[in-house]
Amino acid sequence: MKDLKLPITIDPYKSAQRRLECDGYFELNGMDRLLGECGNTDGQVEVKVNFDVDEQGLVVISGNGSTTVSLTCQRCNEFYTQALEIEFSFSPVKNEDAAADLPSYYDAIALDENGEVNLRSLVEDELMLAIPLIPKHELKDCKAPADSVWGELPEALDKPNPFDVLKQLK
Repeated sequence: MKDLKLPITIDPYKSAQRRLECDGYFELNGMDRLLGECGNTDGQVEVKVNFDVDEQGLVVISGNGSTTVSLTCQRCNEFYTQALEIEFSFSPVKNEDAAADLPSYYDAIALDENGEVNLRSLVEDELMLAIPLIPKHELKDCKAPADSVWGELPEALDKPNPFDVLKQLK
């Protein structure tokens, strides 16, 4: 599939048997949790997903994605655009015991009650993890002064040194 709107859920086992490659997009307005962190509600997430079976017989969902979102700068409180790039490699599991047996280079993803994976939710989770912990402009682009101080620093307090007692023991 090329440049198509991707399905929200998909059966990973059937797709892996066919070695399916999906190249398409998801609309950002369907990703409510991501939109709770971002300012824009329009746009698309370009996604490429491959379904395969590895040499161990495990079903593998791998791929990458990219989009641009608006985030609030934590220095100046203005919106700025941030490119988000993701890469993922998952293997579907039916329970937690199976997840513990996966090789470390695969992340586990749970199947729903129909034996399918929510592909849009998977991509949304990865995009949420790609958001910087403290979103902010490049310093040269930020409207906040570079030498700004937030709040007053406390004056040095004359506290007794707790190790002064050891001096008396000498």
